[in-house]
Amino acid sequence: MNIRKTINFLRLRKMFFVVAVALMLASIGSLAVKQLNLGLDFTGGALVELNYSEAADLEAIRATLRENGWGDAVVQNFGASTDVLIRLPSDDPNLGNQVAQMIKTADGSDVSVKRVEFIGPQVGEELRDQGGLGMLVAIGGILLYVSLRFQMKFAVAAILALVHDVIFTLGVFSFFKISFDLTVLAAVLAVIGYSLNDTIVVFDRIRENMRLMRQTELTDIINISTTQTLGRTLATSFSTILVLLALFWFGGENIHGFATALLIGVGVGTYSSIYIAGGLLVTMKLTRDDLIPPQVEEAVDDRP
Repeated sequence: MNIRKTINFLRLRKMFFVVAVALMLASIGSLAVKQLNLGLDFTGGALVELNYSEAADLEAIRATLRENGWGDAVVQNFGASTDVLIRLPSDDPNLGNQVAQMIKTADGSDVSVKRVEFIGPQVGEELRDQGGLGMLVAIGGILLYVSLRFQMKFAVAAILALVHDVIFTLGVFSFFKISFDLTVLAAVLAVIGYSLNDTIVVFDRIRENMRLMRQTELTDIINISTTQTLGRTLATSFSTILVLLALFWFGGENIHGFATALLIGVGVGTYSSIYIAGGLLVTMKLTRDDLIPPQVEEAVDDRP
């Protein structure tokens, strides 16, 4: 006998909707006012890679750059502790060589220049446009996939939940002025896939229970289905967050933004799969008739 207690997730459905809308409006406001702190991948700039004979002193390198007017430079280890990557926002193609020579002159240790590159603003704009297009294509593909596998109301609910997750994640990056580069964009796309996977699991159980529990109200079916999948959802989210925390603390600055975006996205994606997606089905008045595939009328041959 199944003695699992059903959690009434939809009891506070309206309150959760208000919170979700408030978070989205706050995120949109931050994106409109503060905008995203785009990294060099999108804005263009100089990139210098240095190799030291011993472990490099990153603070000393940052101090040297600040003294010369480049306080906004990003200095980090690249692979080993002897390899240093310096990124500076600039539209001067010769800046990288100037910085490399300045560091070699100011630093008394043995240092060699491995690489100097310049990313033009045109390339940054192209990457930004392609990244945005890729996100739209992903959302469009999800809408088509869920519509074909389930039904249009399921697809709309899934897309709205995904939009909520993405906008909130971008809003956090905008509000706290965290650098937004290609790794973060990749993380946002991964958030879309992760959140959709959670939502699809819940939707699949809702569809199955709607066919089995013919006398049960929709809100009760959603609560039962969400409760049945809750253990799987929390276990997946918890194990994923543990890995992301390890990447966040020990992965280095190269993937710090990537791990941050995924931590935010996994957290809000779990919340939206449990509280937002199912509630939207109630708002759109999903019925069992919606799950019945349309009948294709056979052509009648009127020939004598």
